[in-house]
Amino acid sequence: MRHAHERFLSSGLVSGVRDLVAASWRRSADAGVPVDAPAAPVAVPADELSDYRDAHPLARVFPLLYDVLGRAAEECDSVLAVGDARGRLLWASGRPGALRRAERIHFVEGAAWDEASAGTNAPGTALRLDAPVQILAAEHFARPVQQWTCAAAPIHDPVTQAVLGVVDVTGGDDIATPQALAMVRAAARMAEAELGRLIAVRAVPPPVAHRPAFADPASAAPTLAALGRPDCLVEIGDRTLRLSPRHSEIAVLLVDHPDGLSGDRLAVELYRDDVRASTMRAELTRLRALLGSELLDSRPYRLRGDVRCDWVTVERALTDGRLADAVRAYRGPLLPQSDAPGVVARRDRLELRLRAAVLTSGDPDLMGAWTRTRWGAEDLEMWQRQLDLAAPGSPLRAVAAAEAARLDRELGA
Repeated sequence: MRHAHERFLSSGLVSGVRDLVAASWRRSADAGVPVDAPAAPVAVPADELSDYRDAHPLARVFPLLYDVLGRAAEECDSVLAVGDARGRLLWASGRPGALRRAERIHFVEGAAWDEASAGTNAPGTALRLDAPVQILAAEHFARPVQQWTCAAAPIHDPVTQAVLGVVDVTGGDDIATPQALAMVRAAARMAEAELGRLIAVRAVPPPVAHRPAFADPASAAPTLAALGRPDCLVEIGDRTLRLSPRHSEIAVLLVDHPDGLSGDRLAVELYRDDVRASTMRAELTRLRALLGSELLDSRPYRLRGDVRCDWVTVERALTDGRLADAVRAYRGPLLPQSDAPGVVARRDRLELRLRAAVLTSGDPDLMGAWTRTRWGAEDLEMWQRQLDLAAPGSPLRAVAAAEAARLDRELGA
């Protein structure tokens, strides 16, 4: 089928080609997409990409999509991509080798992968049809892309049902399965549910805002966001930085030790095994170059001045008895992919404290908000507590009973 689209263009008939692929090939040809070259142009320049995607509604659910699909994509040497409604890729994540291979076909952040720009492909065709789509290797219109298989699904605004963008996994044979398409479709639906939850608890800032929701726009204090994210988002004045996973862990540990940490103590909090002092110094040197020496101090290592952090905001709300505010500000576990001992302890402490407060609150709305999240959806005790509190005949009672019974069966099995 490698040259099937050539026969299609000349004869209008192709045996064995799916109708949706044949229709997409004709649209691609009509748009003038080249067959022998990776056509995807860079539509969002690198110097504009960070601001654009941080202001995009999908920025609020990218951590969830990464959590649900990112690790799975890495395990099968694939690339997770999230794009806007015009097919422009806002995020692309995966192992370095997979990302380098993807660069050869211009499958990179900022590139346009709508059908008119790149031909038949899962993200572009899913947006064109407003439906989940899987495109197998030779079904791609451009030959350089035919080494890849991809599965994508559109993501909709939970209120207006307008298409906000698309989530995609692109890789090899592991993506050519019904399970891969089902997983991508489920991730898109989960993202829509999370957006709906954020709207319901009034946690979604205006679309034009790109600062973290906990930040005071009038303040020049640096802000850090690490809840529900694989990395730490840092805003210093007009600069927005996404730290590497290791630098994110260091930033979290320094925030929680305002008096500072020695290099040896920081290494204990950061690494499970012994590490050379030179490795620790090199990491901190690179981090200081990013943050600036006016923010990161040494001897001991500490962050200077007033630093605002989303996980500290949650903890302070809990301390002040503002449980609803704490639930609204909690966007997921702290650096959920991290296994640094100090971060794991901090993450568990915050989540357990918040969960205990919600569980004992007697507030069905707060418990419902908890079980609507990806981290609370499998919480059997929380569902059982909702069942105890729900009024007879309440729709919530039926839902809580069904979920509690399901989880009880699964955990029992």
